[in-house]
Amino acid sequence: MTLELNGLGYAGKRVVVTGCASGMGEATANILGELGAEVHAVDIQKPTVANAAFYETDIGDPSSVDATLDALRGIGPIDFHFNCAGVPHTFGPIACMAINWIGLRQLTEGLLPQIVDGGGIASISSGAGIGYMGNMENINALLAISDPVEAKAWCEAHPEVVIEGYSFSKECIIVWTMLRSMPLAETRKIRINCIAPGPTNTAFMVPTIKEVGQEFFDAFPTPLFGRMAVAEEQAWPLVLLNSSFNAITTGTVLYTDQGWAGGTFSGYYDTAALLGSVDPMLKE
Repeated sequence: MTLELNGLGYAGKRVVVTGCASGMGEATANILGELGAEVHAVDIQKPTVANAAFYETDIGDPSSVDATLDALRGIGPIDFHFNCAGVPHTFGPIACMAINWIGLRQLTEGLLPQIVDGGGIASISSGAGIGYMGNMENINALLAISDPVEAKAWCEAHPEVVIEGYSFSKECIIVWTMLRSMPLAETRKIRINCIAPGPTNTAFMVPTIKEVGQEFFDAFPTPLFGRMAVAEEQAWPLVLLNSSFNAITTGTVLYTDQGWAGGTFSGYYDTAALLGSVDPMLKE
């Protein structure tokens, strides 16, 4: 029992982790391996973290995702799936939507037949998705399109909705997580949750800081640490959220942002006054 508790329920479990060549995905895969999981790594580039197998995948390309799904069918049942692949808005709105949302959904839904009853799915959204409640009509319109090619075409036809791609993709992850939680719980006891990080010091941030400016991130509230989080500090909540020891939780977005979302929702922070006219975490 002690060894099982120390492994948070991951010892001997088979997990799939996307985006594990860098950043939060790499940290997540590393933690899972140390907890005794059998890690299957999905990324566009080969990771350095230890893994049972690597599947080179362009998450933004439906044919590449299909090929990876075919390969993963050979490994047998999957206990836990982690969606960590993602790109910043600097990749462009359509690429951002294709990788952050459309491919994420395609891969996850394709893996569902292999995920064991009582298993778990955990994804990385973002504090940038905080405005999802005010955008439900557009989000639901896109969520109604399951085919990845058609979903991309919808995004191309609605640039005024997609805008830069990043925040909308993260809003979609949050709402999809909530919508899928009840059917998956009722039929298969599968849990699905996501985290919504604040600014985190990974390679992901380099192009964002270059475009937005360091001043924005200097002004962003970091009351717990007085600095940005690092990848491992985001990976641990994701690992804990998907753990079988967290069996009572599903359909949840966990804001891992040092309290910024709570401060915004409660009115403690006046975000517009605090961060000024540049607000990439909400509008990038």
